[in-house]
Amino acid sequence: MAQAAGLALRATSLLTAVVALSVPPVGAARAADTARGGALYEARCGACHSLDAHRVGPMHRGVFGRRAGSAPGYEYSPALKGADMVWDAATLDAWLKNPETLVPGQRMGYSVADAIDRDDLVAFLRQASTR
Repeated sequence: MAQAAGLALRATSLLTAVVALSVPPVGAARAADTARGGALYEARCGACHSLDAHRVGPMHRGVFGRRAGSAPGYEYSPALKGADMVWDAATLDAWLKNPETLVPGQRMGYSVADAIDRDDLVAFLRQASTR
């Protein structure tokens, strides 16, 4: 009987450990989905932007680490030309959330309210910048 109780206790402990490994803790960070970000980019950004060519908006390949308003060959707003920032995950997230709040006077009239969508878009742009 004691042996059976010991096995049951070990099985319960093992099951608890497996569940703990498979369920992320409440509030745990979600891994950004670059594939989803690529689909969002095409659907939401593709009308004005491209990775490799200027359109209504500037090209985005290489945006990570680039000074805002500095892609060669694109005519930026005076506000963005004068912005003293470098594009990284935090600045891109803030830009996508509300471009006008980040750089008053800029010309982009689009924002992305959903934080998960922004995370995925930023992950896609980071990946595209390294290719």
